[in-house]
Amino acid sequence: MSEDQVNLIVQGLKDRKGTDIKVYDVRGKSQLADYFIVATGAAAPHLKALIAETQSVMKDAGVMSYRTSGDPESGWIVVDYIDAIVHVFSAEARAYYALEKLWEKL
Repeated sequence: MSEDQVNLIVQGLKDRKGTDIKVYDVRGKSQLADYFIVATGAAAPHLKALIAETQSVMKDAGVMSYRTSGDPESGWIVVDYIDAIVHVFSAEARAYYALEKLWEKL
């Protein structure tokens, strides 16, 4: 996945008012993906809108997701683009799972 495509994802998240958006470039550090993108949404409908926008901008760029998992009601949705994995959390779920602590050590 190119940096331009990552920027499309970030811009889509910003356009839908996602907050605390972080991009972790883990190329050469992780075998799972090249980028992890994390954002926070305000409530279940907001999480759904953030994911819908992400999928829309990537589809327009010719990139389809491999898999989507999670439920807006659970507070965590993941979209896997193979080279980039997008995590959208509620504030509570993001604090609880604290994924950034894993990636900041890489």
